[in-house]
Amino acid sequence: MAVMQIAILAYPGMTALDAIGPYEMLRGLPDAELRFVWHEPGPIVTDSGVLVLGATHSFEETAAPDIILVGGSIPATMSTAADEGALNWLRRAHQTTTWTTSVCSGSLILGAAGILRGKDATCHWAGQRVLSTFGANPQRDKRIVRDGKVITAAGVSAGLDLGLWLVGEIAGRARAEATQLCIEYDPRPPFDTGHMSKASARNKADAARMMTGMISARDAGAELVAGSKVMWTNVIDRVRSRSAAKP
Repeated sequence: MAVMQIAILAYPGMTALDAIGPYEMLRGLPDAELRFVWHEPGPIVTDSGVLVLGATHSFEETAAPDIILVGGSIPATMSTAADEGALNWLRRAHQTTTWTTSVCSGSLILGAAGILRGKDATCHWAGQRVLSTFGANPQRDKRIVRDGKVITAAGVSAGLDLGLWLVGEIAGRARAEATQLCIEYDPRPPFDTGHMSKASARNKADAARMMTGMISARDAGAELVAGSKVMWTNVIDRVRSRSAAKP
């Protein structure tokens, strides 16, 4: 049996659980090779500035993965969405994937690569408005959204559900159920504010303030510059596409 190659984008400032949640679900698949990919192999400092992951392979070494997974970030989503090397790899690799997936604001990176145009998609609640600027149709109340071979998941913890869903699609329900039991994934949170529809005004304000506090002034400035570049490029592409379509 051919080995299934699963490529997880590992970029500086990424949110660790966005990648590690699905990884933990997928790593037990038989005949699967998981890679953390970036421009070159090496250490990747996550958004906390404390936890370090490792890119195991380069883009060049991972030209045609079967599955792509892109996680999100608080301080580095738009900076990564403006990284032409990463976007070009996503565009090329997406052409031959079985599944192209994202967790949290990782869908904005897929959007910047042009992969979400005309597709239903979701992301973290804080990024829903941005999705539509990439031509996507935001699905605010869905935890996992499938549109063809593109699968997007909501914020952070939804990556666990995405990973388990993929196991079911790849290896069948029995394998997925066994995987769920292996890691004892039976969530019963002590609080019930995990979705915007369940959160109070105070919960929402506190969460927004917490996320703002997680990004430094330097990173915020870099994200603003990168975000402006991404949005401007996207607008130009859409205008040119409309112009080219006119008789």
